[in-house]
Amino acid sequence: MNESTPLRIARKPEWLRVRAPTSSAFRETKALMRRLGLHTVCEEAACPNIGECWQQRHATVMILGDTCTRACAFCNVKTGMPGPVDPLEPVHVAEAAAELGLSHIVVTSVDRDDLPDGGASQFVKVIEAIRARSPSTTIEILTPDFRNKADAAVEAIVAARPDVYNHNLETVPRLYPTIRPGARYYHSLRLLERVKTLDPSLFTKSGLMVGLGEQRLEMHQVMDDMRSAGVDFLTIGQYLQPTPRHAPVVEFVPPATFAAYRTVAEAKGFLLVAASPLTRSSHHAGEDFARLKAAREARLARAKALA
Repeated sequence: MNESTPLRIARKPEWLRVRAPTSSAFRETKALMRRLGLHTVCEEAACPNIGECWQQRHATVMILGDTCTRACAFCNVKTGMPGPVDPLEPVHVAEAAAELGLSHIVVTSVDRDDLPDGGASQFVKVIEAIRARSPSTTIEILTPDFRNKADAAVEAIVAARPDVYNHNLETVPRLYPTIRPGARYYHSLRLLERVKTLDPSLFTKSGLMVGLGEQRLEMHQVMDDMRSAGVDFLTIGQYLQPTPRHAPVVEFVPPATFAAYRTVAEAKGFLLVAASPLTRSSHHAGEDFARLKAAREARLARAKALA
């Protein structure tokens, strides 16, 4: 990646092209989400992997409605004043997990700065409902930063015992004012650290986008910050501009650069690193969770052998 800011590139390279979803499984998954009145980040954020994931009947549920109280420059989810929280949503999420036969489910949400707890209690109810309906399903949550209410929100969610706690830093701190203006880099970093402090056994995960004008050394510093906060799993993917009103793509990062980032991140001690142009937080999450557990067990075994 060039250290200087390159010209905007409009045309996607071959490594970013995906097929349009057409399978019957895709249509069935979509019908199920509509029948249960659920939203998915796959649709709302225009994820390029939706065809692949939904063909395998894997969907990332987005709770607390489809309207976000923030307007991040990279995100396609609509902004405005959200409606009331659906009290039946936790039951419907659990029904979806059961009907899809999910061994692993990812649950995320919009930002709900309008709620006293930022929506944390709804995450807890969803976790509890899934545990009751599908006790063998492992649960990964991807939460917002719970601005101004993070300590109580994180404590409540950690006490509900998800299997993976994910919160994305998204980009390097220099770009926060333009890309993630409603958030603060060190607040998000402290949230991840707080999860590990409360329960060191929980896996923590965070993701970064590239192609927004970040520099390599800035990425390396963020990796160091994540490791200082105890983050176990790092994902890195290419930013894609959802609409012309969103932040432009500064660079389409080649696969070789992703491989280099993966090598550096692994050397810094992450248990697992997923880095490729099409990597997204919930892409292959179930398979990655199995790899994450295996990596921890291997590390513990090595430590025991050296003791």
